[in-house]
Amino acid sequence: RRKRPRIGRARQIARNKASRFAKDSAACADKPAEAVCYSFLRIGVPGMNKLRISVVQYLNTAPLVWGFTRGPQRGKYELSFTVPSQCAEELRSGAADVAIIPAIEYQRMDGLAVLPELAIASRQRVRSLLLICKTPIEQARRIALDSSSRSTQALTHILCREKWKISPEMQQCAPHLGEMLARADAALLIGDPALRISIEIAGRTESAADRHQICAGAAAGIAGVERLHVYDIVEEWRALTGLPAVLAVWAARRNVITPELIEDFQRSRELGMANLAVISREASGELRLPAMELERYLRENIDFALDEANLAGLRRYFAEAARLGLIAGAKPLEIAALGMARARD
Repeated sequence: RRKRPRIGRARQIARNKASRFAKDSAACADKPAEAVCYSFLRIGVPGMNKLRISVVQYLNTAPLVWGFTRGPQRGKYELSFTVPSQCAEELRSGAADVAIIPAIEYQRMDGLAVLPELAIASRQRVRSLLLICKTPIEQARRIALDSSSRSTQALTHILCREKWKISPEMQQCAPHLGEMLARADAALLIGDPALRISIEIAGRTESAADRHQICAGAAAGIAGVERLHVYDIVEEWRALTGLPAVLAVWAARRNVITPELIEDFQRSRELGMANLAVISREASGELRLPAMELERYLRENIDFALDEANLAGLRRYFAEAARLGLIAGAKPLEIAALGMARARD
């Protein structure tokens, strides 16, 4: 039988694999293997009975996994990095044991529990979920949806029906703004590409009567479009409901949840929150965006907690999605508890 590699050797293999992925990635060319935006696909040595964690590769997830990539939990789990929709698929298929999934996907899978106190949420304005339109949204007849998204697609459906009172045709598209707007009246863009647009148009917009932003097409790099109407999805949700938006949660199969797992995830987030300046500085080089703006985004626009206010927003979101038939029904939210995990042990 093949011998299991020694731990030190295993970590060296993991670093070498990460290094090769980083070198192959155009997005992180000439960056260290630990690059904050994780353009390589996997960290860890497959086949060593480690729990597998599927992680969204956007900047706003970096603080949650900082302990796993830079801290004391590094090498303890096998990590893979992808887009939100694929994280859900990896958990659904069994390719991952734990994943940060679009919130709506919790309702579409059975046998899951949510890890406590952890989320990617936003209370007022998020800047990385944008609906960008060639006309005021009320006039849109076709919307191109970022295919990376699940939760924000559902939010867009809810807002169209309940706030803007429209029923546009919706189609899935790759997240390329110019191509999306060539095919539709509006484009839903999420994650780092949307954040880039928000930063690039800052100071070059005017506010409409309903507080959405208007800018020249050229400000967002879109030639041939005189004006763009930019809607922040969380801001619109807040205006509709008065509640925060929970965009993603850590979810796991019940049989893998232990007190140690919960503690590791919470400590990883604590370490990330203590290193937001470092995360932003490193991401600045990779994303070619100002570190100060990235840190402001992580501190002011993203909320990494799953407290009572965010839970209220999440339950309202599930109820609205069920009412519109976007999910079969709004099942109760099961949040893993340390006592529950100890009893299972």
